[in-house]
Amino acid sequence: MSTLSGTALTSGMLPGGLVALPSVYRPQADTYLLAQALAHEELGPRKDVLEIGTGTGALALQAAHRGASVTAVDVSWPAVATARVNAAVRRLPLRVLHGDFVARTEGRRFDLVVTNPPYVPAPRARLPSRGPERAWDAGPDGRLVIDRICAAAPALLRRDGVLLMVHSGMCGAETTVDRLAGAGLSVEIAARASVPWGPVLRSRRAWLERQGLACRAEEWEELVVIRARNS
Repeated sequence: MSTLSGTALTSGMLPGGLVALPSVYRPQADTYLLAQALAHEELGPRKDVLEIGTGTGALALQAAHRGASVTAVDVSWPAVATARVNAAVRRLPLRVLHGDFVARTEGRRFDLVVTNPPYVPAPRARLPSRGPERAWDAGPDGRLVIDRICAAAPALLRRDGVLLMVHSGMCGAETTVDRLAGAGLSVEIAARASVPWGPVLRSRRAWLERQGLACRAEEWEELVVIRARNS
């Protein structure tokens, strides 16, 4: 397990000059931490990779650059368009699909699934259907998408296939570990990092404190990368 400070998280492993349409999530600290974990995975022409919630396509393009066959899925049309443009500019083969990841991958299995899902706790009980909040809001405990990925992971992974997922420690890293282990996967927390609270968390401080998800005057958020293998 690696522990990284917020200042150690850089974009060096991601493709530069990415474009992003309005409302599309741009690479940030969680993307960089996941990119570092992805760099340690075995990839090449014989590997099939899925990215759930591709955004700009940064992580999918990182895998494609290493020769993997990559499918990227996002519920946001602007994100799909953005990822397609970024792939075309770099002349990298990337299959980008619009829609729910379970429906769009039915019957397929992958050697690697990578995802930076929405995970920010939000007062509303349902996922937003439009706007930039789609990239981060995930219900009162932040787990609406995380739990779906945990449930779907065994069916998405080939034997010895790996899931890499980043999310906030605020959502319960041990809960994710327990759910994936309960599904029969070998699980570990592969990396951690502490980063300053961003504007979304700061705007919800009072609500997060009332929910018991944050302490008074808390200023740092823990990020975790969960690695699960289908043994």
